[in-house]
Amino acid sequence: MGYYVTVEKDVNVYVEDVGAGTPVVFIHGWPVNHHMFEYQTSQLPKHGYRTIGIDLRGFGKSDRPWHGYSYDRMADDIHEVLESLQLNNVRLIGFSMGGAIAIRYMARHAGKRVSQLVLAGAAAPAFTQRPDFPHGLPKAEIDDLLEQVDKDRPQLLSDFGNIFFAQPISDSFRNWFQMLGLEADSHATYETLKSLRDEDLRDDLSKIYVPTAIFHGKQDKITPFSLATVMNEGIEGSHLVPFVQSGHGSFYDEREKFNKELLSFLDSLKYFTGEKEE
Repeated sequence: MGYYVTVEKDVNVYVEDVGAGTPVVFIHGWPVNHHMFEYQTSQLPKHGYRTIGIDLRGFGKSDRPWHGYSYDRMADDIHEVLESLQLNNVRLIGFSMGGAIAIRYMARHAGKRVSQLVLAGAAAPAFTQRPDFPHGLPKAEIDDLLEQVDKDRPQLLSDFGNIFFAQPISDSFRNWFQMLGLEADSHATYETLKSLRDEDLRDDLSKIYVPTAIFHGKQDKITPFSLATVMNEGIEGSHLVPFVQSGHGSFYDEREKFNKELLSFLDSLKYFTGEKEE
């Protein structure tokens, strides 16, 4: 079932809601949409989980305002969705930029309604290098990408897709994944890339108090594995799961392991709290 939630005056975000049971909310990465989680949302409802995929503003079927592409505003959008749907005991899953937004949500909104967090290939705590932070990508590389958004966005997405996965993918899958990026608004693609370049979440990590799993590909060329170790050190009690055969897209590179680890983590709290499948 798909529907819209108003997150701000004249701004609606699209939500895909499947299954019944404990809610699992997915936040996609740059520059795709909720469909990237197809190989998870098709499986979790079989195990008593309600999957809720959100298209961030500017992406997928959501509205495309000119403003609002900071982590703060997008975290507020997530807050509005959780409040509007009156969700409780949420398992929040953020991938890449979505992982960064999930971290900002946990810090900015005190993790309200969330009982578990999964960060997959998260672009955090900072996507780009700083004088006191040698991890991530050089800012100059992101500046080049910003130029490409305005010059030849389809080619940018094609190049980005070529380094996304570590395992072989079919041409059909590659084309499908690129189409997810092409569905995004070009302005949103540009502005969120600026947020990826400039935002810093290092102070947010210590504000996460729920059980947290960090899934990260050892061969990731977009968010280097060293970012995962920094997050693991900064989030008290977090659990790091390396994906040795994966690049950035561990959700597909090693989808069987990804889904097994995800279910194991989700169930660890589900059974501990005595939740029952609906």
